[in-house]
Amino acid sequence: MNVTLIFSVERYTQVVQSYLDGLDAAALAGHDLSSIHSVASFFVSRVDTEVDARLEAIGTPAALALKGQAALANACLAYAEYQQNFESSDRFRSLAGRGARPQWPLWASTGVKDTRYSDTLYVSELVAPATVNTMPAATMEAFADHGDIPSGSGTRRFAEPAALFEALGEVGIDMDDVFAQLEREGVAKFDTAWNELIAAVGAQLASR
Repeated sequence: MNVTLIFSVERYTQVVQSYLDGLDAAALAGHDLSSIHSVASFFVSRVDTEVDARLEAIGTPAALALKGQAALANACLAYAEYQQNFESSDRFRSLAGRGARPQWPLWASTGVKDTRYSDTLYVSELVAPATVNTMPAATMEAFADHGDIPSGSGTRRFAEPAALFEALGEVGIDMDDVFAQLEREGVAKFDTAWNELIAAVGAQLASR
């Protein structure tokens, strides 16, 4: 099971709690918990695209100095939430004893949109245990060619995200509004794609 289109840590936390609630219910119903597999798709690069555009619109030196950092900070906060719920909690420890598997974070939208940034940015900086990275083919090829994993990647930024989000707020970035807009746009795109698929399948069936 893939729970997708997650942009904020708040939404990710809701997804995690729903997964844990589902495991509890499955255990009570006598299901084999080891047969339940899930990932939570947390979108990365789109956060920088939206935040960077807003920072450029503000245009102050303080705002521009924060470009290209929000997406990684956001992902790091999500991973910290994963660790808290699946590595440190008594609740999941009990479920794991009955065969339950953690719901792994899946880094989605990891192709770099801004050519001024490293083309492997959202791969190198997000290497961490129990994660999946669904990088586009071009990003995979770039990483195979010149990718590098910095020492401490995946954990070294975890002390910084809260301070970065505070700084973004101080220059006028409303992250709650950023996440709400990205979610609305994402749902609209998925809705359009679904309707196009239904129309295409219907046309094929009608032609037979």
